Amino acid sequence: MAINMKNIRTIMRKDDGVNGDAQRLEQTVWMLFMKLFDAKEDEWEIKETFKGKSYESVIPTKYRWKNWANDETGLTGDELIDFVEKMFKDLKQLSVNSIRDKMVHEVFIDTHNYMKNGVILRQVINEINQTDFNINTERHEFNDIYESMLSELQSAGSAGEFYTPRPVTEFVVEMVNPKVNERILDFACGTGGFLTCTIEHFEKTKQVQTSEDIENVEKNILGIEKKQLPYALCMTNLLLHGIDIPNVEHRNSLTGEVAGFSDKNQVDVIITNPPYGGIEEDGVASNFAKEYQTKETADLFMAFLMEKLSDNGRAGIVLPDSILFGDGVKKNLKERLLKEFNLHTIIRLPEGVFAPYTSITTNLLFFEKDPKGTKEIWYYELDLPEGQSRFTKTNPITRSHFDDLKVWWNQRTESENAWKVKIEDINNYNLDIKNPSKMEEMNSFTLEELMVKMKSITKENEDILFKLEDILN
Repeated sequence: MAINMKNIRTIMRKDDGVNGDAQRLEQTVWMLFMKLFDAKEDEWEIKETFKGKSYESVIPTKYRWKNWANDETGLTGDELIDFVEKMFKDLKQLSVNSIRDKMVHEVFIDTHNYMKNGVILRQVINEINQTDFNINTERHEFNDIYESMLSELQSAGSAGEFYTPRPVTEFVVEMVNPKVNERILDFACGTGGFLTCTIEHFEKTKQVQTSEDIENVEKNILGIEKKQLPYALCMTNLLLHGIDIPNVEHRNSLTGEVAGFSDKNQVDVIITNPPYGGIEEDGVASNFAKEYQTKETADLFMAFLMEKLSDNGRAGIVLPDSILFGDGVKKNLKERLLKEFNLHTIIRLPEGVFAPYTSITTNLLFFEKDPKGTKEIWYYELDLPEGQSRFTKTNPITRSHFDDLKVWWNQRTESENAWKVKIEDINNYNLDIKNPSKMEEMNSFTLEELMVKMKSITKENEDILFKLEDILN
């Protein structure tokens, strides 16, 4: 029987300690992680016993899920709250002697138990126990429920920045087409969407056939995430997808080594949606070469990506419009991109793909390391459904919206949606090149029609300025 997330949401709303979707998600995730990790430990114990070895649990015996949470008439009320608070304290102080120790420690170090009512907490625990993660079919079925829970991040305040819609991650992964023997990195992995889509891509393309393939998947799926909630979500997500020891670091990618990587520290594939519109803390920019020093997060990630990619590497990345036409550091990044990489495709996404978290218009850039540089760039403008002015939370982007684009990908013919630009026709590294078909359409408008459109755009800009002013106030 599957967990009913709606029931959990309803139950948690009765507890005064939980405020908002982000706290509810964090509360749910630490419990899911504990239950799933306990099921994993059962598997590891069987494997060690089969080898004639004894298995020692990473988590102290009294804190293993089965020993305090499985009995639906067990701990409750103030006794349960006291127990959980003690458990949190002890797990945060867990000695890190192995990779598994570190995994548990990192998940709990900045996680909190927000619930104050032990009776309500017991009800949530009993609801979570509806799924048995020791049964592979139930674990597999829960993947879809977990994915729907992750999608709720889009409306969970600032937490929405950590979630990329599944149709986008699936498309990027399919077009980049990673292989099991390649090192694959998402250095701003959020909840792990690109990484889990990669695992699913391996399954769809039947790349996992041998025990060596399984080991390669475990070893080569790499992630880095700065913030606690998405990190815990990512770890749980990867455990659900069969990764015993997720290779995900809990840190800021931009504060470690960012240049001069040796071959063994470079990667073959980078697929990512780095945060944009954000400002990095003082001192981060100084890690980078002078021509790339800025506080703009997306620009720094792009500089990092170009250093991290191997000689035969390739990438698919989500970036805002601003990097296409921007000057300064943005221009320096584009100059290097066009000279040292083959930027073969830019997919221009319509407005609202990341609604309601942000209305910023974004693009998908696909490129590969190539000393010959870029000779031409294909552009494709993804259309909105007929009668729809933008994607919204209630009318989001779906897999079917990419169907025509996937057909075009291998044909590469010019059309109303697709156009090709030679490198010699690009002025001053400005990649913000509009669809010529739409430009012709604009030229066919009467002066009155253009005035109406301009007024509409002006009104939208005013609305945005008013919202920004409210935020600043």
